[in-house]
Amino acid sequence: MKESNTNSASKDSGSNVFKRVIIWLAVLLVLLGIASWWAYENRQLIYHWLYGEVVVDHSKYPIRGIDVSSHNGDIDFYKVKHDGYSFVIIKASEGESDLDSKFTTNYDRAKANGLKVGAYHYFRKNTDGTNQAKRFIEAVGWRKLDLPLVIDVEDEINDNVSDDITLKNLDAMINNLQSRGFKVMIYTNGNGYKKYVKDRQQLIDVNLWLCSFKNPDDIRHIPHQLQQYSHRGSVDGVNGDVDMNVFNGNERQWEKWLNDAVPLPADTTTTTNKTDDINDEIEISK
Repeated sequence: MKESNTNSASKDSGSNVFKRVIIWLAVLLVLLGIASWWAYENRQLIYHWLYGEVVVDHSKYPIRGIDVSSHNGDIDFYKVKHDGYSFVIIKASEGESDLDSKFTTNYDRAKANGLKVGAYHYFRKNTDGTNQAKRFIEAVGWRKLDLPLVIDVEDEINDNVSDDITLKNLDAMINNLQSRGFKVMIYTNGNGYKKYVKDRQQLIDVNLWLCSFKNPDDIRHIPHQLQQYSHRGSVDGVNGDVDMNVFNGNERQWEKWLNDAVPLPADTTTTTNKTDDINDEIEISK
């Protein structure tokens, strides 16, 4: 009997150890999952921890701007203007049906304070492009814009939409807007540029707004008009972080672009050895 009890106790002890190991492994997996989720959600912050903020030489790139949506709350555009900013690009719509609740207010206040104003539409890759174009136009309505209509094409991880479907809907949206006489600009990051913009002749008349956390000098070899270089800017008149942008040129080129809204050529004088290795990091637009 004593030997049997000893064997039973030994088995119980082994079983308890096994259960504890399983529990600790489960806890570890949960913690790893949480850590992975946090790292993905805060990849922008991690990038800046590693590499720091981009410092823009405003003697070379004097035209500064911000882009905003309802997530930025109430904005004092008088303060934005007097903080040295020249333009603002405002979210107007998303997909086939969504409208940004602050678009009208932001537009009116920005215009009233002398800022150049643009509008952007958050593009849904698996949604009919023609319908998205109609929604965008309805959102903008009669309002006069100073910049081309922007299609915000996010290159999201695991969005489960093929490039073929994305390109089909994107081309349909661009064609619909252009057929109505609108100038068009695509906003995207490095991956999006390579997949949806680069070497596509049908986009020769489409402007480009790049999200890249590199010094503007380092991406001048890529023909683009605007660069979004930070999601964590601080601007007088805006509560919290705001997206920061610069125009890829000087005041004279800025005025010409506003008048013509045509693509600027790539700078090949000082960047002939550059490649398209721009930073691919991007944060979901608001």
